[in-house]
Amino acid sequence: MSQHQPRQGSLPSSVPTPGTATVTVFAGPQSWIESDAVTQCHQVAAFDGMIHVAGMPDLHPGKGAPIGAAMASTVLYPHLVGSDIGCGIAVFPVDLKRVVPEQLANRFPDLDHALDPGRDADDPAWSVVDGDIPAGYVEGLGTVGRGNHFVELARVRDVLDPGHAARLGLAAGQAVLIVHSGSRGLGERILRAHTERHGAGPAADPAAYLARHDAAVRWGSVNRRLIAARVAHALGARPTAPIVDQCHNLVEIRDGVYLHRKGAAPGDGRDVLVAGTRGTCSYLVAAHAGPDANWSVAHGAGRKMSRADALRRGRAKHTVEELRRTPVGSLVVCGDRQLLFEEAPTAYKRIEQVIADLTAHGLATPVVATVPLVTYKTADRPRGDTRPDWRRDHRDHRRGRGRS
Repeated sequence: MSQHQPRQGSLPSSVPTPGTATVTVFAGPQSWIESDAVTQCHQVAAFDGMIHVAGMPDLHPGKGAPIGAAMASTVLYPHLVGSDIGCGIAVFPVDLKRVVPEQLANRFPDLDHALDPGRDADDPAWSVVDGDIPAGYVEGLGTVGRGNHFVELARVRDVLDPGHAARLGLAAGQAVLIVHSGSRGLGERILRAHTERHGAGPAADPAAYLARHDAAVRWGSVNRRLIAARVAHALGARPTAPIVDQCHNLVEIRDGVYLHRKGAAPGDGRDVLVAGTRGTCSYLVAAHAGPDANWSVAHGAGRKMSRADALRRGRAKHTVEELRRTPVGSLVVCGDRQLLFEEAPTAYKRIEQVIADLTAHGLATPVVATVPLVTYKTADRPRGDTRPDWRRDHRDHRRGRGRS
């Protein structure tokens, strides 16, 4: 752990004087932490009202604020959450009689194509939606989004904490669906409404922002369930409830202060899926982070290359077909060649090091490791297919530096 500014006592409840907010990065000497990301943490620490910034081991530079950080402040800053409010990762057990990745990859539905409540009212996936759609926002329902978002069919490779795994109903060899997606265009609208008037400044009406924010968080969770149900039906399985569903782009009020999380998952006694890459394991962990970490844990491997660098280096080393089958033997469904390179496993940090850092600093205990079988990024489309989709939103995912 790197304590970049001495801190004494517990987190203060009053507004600190400028320059007294603290920064802690939970990473070991072997971890890949860019100096630009640490610089961003210190820049955020200088904001009015900021108390403490905790950088996770997947910390990396973001657009205007670090990704992989939890930031406690007496002032609410919407841009520290970003545009993809409610982005998170959910895990769904799935009962498949026969798992042949080559066959199942062809059965994934087109998750760029939104479900319309009117036109697609008979789609069986709607059965998992209980009540009204949050905020009445029906655009992009059932779609996964772009950038680092994905849906993955995986299997439990290693059981690392048998007792905890049993309580979750997980066993070695079991298939699960992992869904990483957010609030699609809803969160973007909420942030834009703020920035058009206040830029990167604080929320003028925190209660009003939080009401819209909370609706987007609920929307993201509903959408992850809808996506999982679409995939389950397409694969010939029954939809199930998630055993894990944690948001990592949000703000909550804790102990009287605003706790902003940008690419950091709640770590206060909850189970969290820390995503690796499409070519490595992911880890479901039992999180038990405390105040030094702002009650948060890492949400993924974290980028170590910008998208531009990943695209340039990847094209020099790999072919498209090479990237469609990963080092662990899994398959990738991705009709966007540029995205295939941008999201290559080599663009990310080693997930094993991230998990080792979380464990070494007492923030989490690994429960199971999952290995990908099929990772869906975006539909494979025939040339000339011009059907409308929802690919164009969240341009910050395409242009930004990392996970959200």
